[in-house]
Amino acid sequence: MMNCVIIDDEPLAREGLASYVREVDFLNLTGTCENPLELIKLLDHQSIDLIFLDIQMPKMNGIDFLKIMQKPPMVIITTAYPSYALEGFQLNVLDYLLKPITFDRFFKSANKAKDYHRLLNNSAQPGAPKIEAEENYFFIKCGNKYEKIYFDEILYVEGMQNYVTIFTTKGKYITLLNLKSLEQNLDSKLFIRVHKSYIVSTNKIDGIEGNDIFIGQHRIPISRNYREQVIQQVVANKLWDKIKFS
Repeated sequence: MMNCVIIDDEPLAREGLASYVREVDFLNLTGTCENPLELIKLLDHQSIDLIFLDIQMPKMNGIDFLKIMQKPPMVIITTAYPSYALEGFQLNVLDYLLKPITFDRFFKSANKAKDYHRLLNNSAQPGAPKIEAEENYFFIKCGNKYEKIYFDEILYVEGMQNYVTIFTTKGKYITLLNLKSLEQNLDSKLFIRVHKSYIVSTNKIDGIEGNDIFIGQHRIPISRNYREQVIQQVVANKLWDKIKFS
């Protein structure tokens, strides 16, 4: 069961979402708020797992609220304005629902929150299994199937919001994972972060040109913040040049 709260300045919008929540057996509505400031008071007394957050509201904009909130619960934006989608996803919102919201679309979003909530809880358990360096594979859930991924088959990983796409020699696999969490479970001697959205296997790198890494037919960007680290870790100790042989 997930505790959720609705933040919207429109009474009809709040009631509409509340009626949807009551239809979903794994959601528990702990409160509704007219603006984000009311939520701050509610958080002092309630444990909240999920926020349905409107954007255009008096007193405080929903996006501005997310920017100042430290370690917010999962957030699903509910708004009539599609122009905020990119900024919302850059703030790691789980989903973006455009009004008028149908129940089918709401239910799909709620299930996404349930899967991510379960993933967070499992990883937080003291006895939860972790990827060990000695093991040569791990499993991920792709839809209704559990896929075995071998470390030595990974080419690179691309992160997008709360999902990652793992590109391997056999194909690509999309799963509900956070890129940072995945990075923490990969051997830093074999994998390196090259961009806020990319991790690559150092053994699979075929070449580096400018701000791009080449792995087979794949071109992966290197961001300015990671370039020096990439060159040092991947190239420096393996570079044969005139100076080394003089």
